[in-house]
Amino acid sequence: MKQKNRHPRSSRKYGHHFHPLLFFSKFRKTTGLRISAGKQPGKAPMNILFVNSARTWGGTEKWTHMAAEALAESHHTALAYRRDLVGERFSVPKFRLPFSSHIDLCTLFRLVAIMRAERIDVVIPTKRKDYLIAGLAGRICRTTTILRLGIERRLTIPLLHRLIYRTLPHGLIVNAEKIRTTLLQSPFMKAQRIRVIHNGVDTASIDRQKGGDIPKNTCFTVTAAGILTARKGFGFLIGGFARFLSLAPDIRAELVIIGDGPKKKELQENCAALGIAGRVRFTGFLDNPYPLMAASHVTAMTSINEGISNALLEGMYLMNVPVSTPAGGTGELIDNGRNGFLVDYGDLDSLASVLHELYRHPDKRCTLAGHARSTVLESFSLTVMRDAIAAFCAEPVRSGKSAEERKQP
Repeated sequence: MKQKNRHPRSSRKYGHHFHPLLFFSKFRKTTGLRISAGKQPGKAPMNILFVNSARTWGGTEKWTHMAAEALAESHHTALAYRRDLVGERFSVPKFRLPFSSHIDLCTLFRLVAIMRAERIDVVIPTKRKDYLIAGLAGRICRTTTILRLGIERRLTIPLLHRLIYRTLPHGLIVNAEKIRTTLLQSPFMKAQRIRVIHNGVDTASIDRQKGGDIPKNTCFTVTAAGILTARKGFGFLIGGFARFLSLAPDIRAELVIIGDGPKKKELQENCAALGIAGRVRFTGFLDNPYPLMAASHVTAMTSINEGISNALLEGMYLMNVPVSTPAGGTGELIDNGRNGFLVDYGDLDSLASVLHELYRHPDKRCTLAGHARSTVLESFSLTVMRDAIAAFCAEPVRSGKSAEERKQP
């Protein structure tokens, strides 16, 4: 990658007009029976390839976008992707690949060719489906491979997970200490290879998209954002909101759910069954949710499993009080009662009680929202995230060991 924003080969050589036999012939001539060595990352600008095969846009895709665009200020970054829904949002050079399966040989061969042609120093797969292919491509090219994991995950298949999470990659980036702790419950994982790097918030982008100052709604508003799946716990949020409304029938309040997904119809039916369909608004996916979030009072995240939610951080920056389950690393973000509230998943009475307290005490709500915003500004900077990723990628990990590991006997 000679230039940051120019990539003449990205749409021609690796696009849809692909001939497998011709490619395989070139691949054999390029690789033969040997494995060539890539450049050793150091203080000079690195060539970093992000890999994301997502079919929809979500938190992982937002993190990938923020990381790739931020690192592009000082390094050469690119993206290998599957769907235009994801790729079209990136301004860095990009390559569309099939990603037909976890071990799609066509994608593997093409990924290797891209990494060789672009002299990639570091490859960062960000979806579980991409870990194996990117790890194999990294080993073939002798390129540093860093996995990014943004959710708590137990490694329960020793042989397979040892290969994917320990043998192939040189390191892992996680966004919460709790994720790191869970990974280390597997005896084959090494603490030195796992780096906790909290999500950054692109406050400049949020301010630009939000526009000018937006007053808070006169109606008490709770906002939640995410893909509408069972893991995100929207059913619990709707049940807690219904119970909150039952505490005072004259409450003027609204729940706004931003996002789309397979559970949407079921969630709408739940609202109708609870008699609150008129109080819950489903917006669908929004390119710019920030005006709605800025006008809200509370941002809710009621997931069963999570890392640290981008939507929660953004809501906090926009002066919302966060109310969340203690899933994943949320406990590292929220100091219960000071800058937000934590409620156990399934505890409808606690969720309703917290919402009622915030509704009844606007001064307290304003104080907590101010503390929440300060937490984001002080500890979740995009600049800090960018620099931490670059530093981890540049460590001498090509041997498969970090500097700390090599010091140990």
